[in-house]
Amino acid sequence: MNLPVVLLVEDELLVRLTQVEILREADFWVVEAQDADEAFEILKKRTDINVVLTDVNMPGSIDGFEFARLVRQGWPDVGVLVISGKVAPGPGDLPEGTHFLQKPIRSEALVNALKQAVVPRTAEA
Repeated sequence: MNLPVVLLVEDELLVRLTQVEILREADFWVVEAQDADEAFEILKKRTDINVVLTDVNMPGSIDGFEFARLVRQGWPDVGVLVISGKVAPGPGDLPEGTHFLQKPIRSEALVNALKQAVVPRTAEA
């Protein structure tokens, strides 16, 4: 059985470690990035990413909303889940097909939202 692959973009180490543990217990394969730049490099190199989980506030030149837009444009077959404890999305912040959760998030809610955000891969012949 192939596990869904999550690209987790989170700059706060303790938050990232907690989320990795939750996701691995829920049978996700987790690839970690601490900012959008690192995440883009991973997306360019790996074709097995099913869904991106990103925080809104992170270091670097773009925030999670802009990162979500760029992922949806460049990798339309990758699901996107944006989370934040500080900022709620306004009109136009989230691209179509992107999910959002407000922190704090219960583990079950995070796992369920990620499962909904995973874009089913079509079987290739």
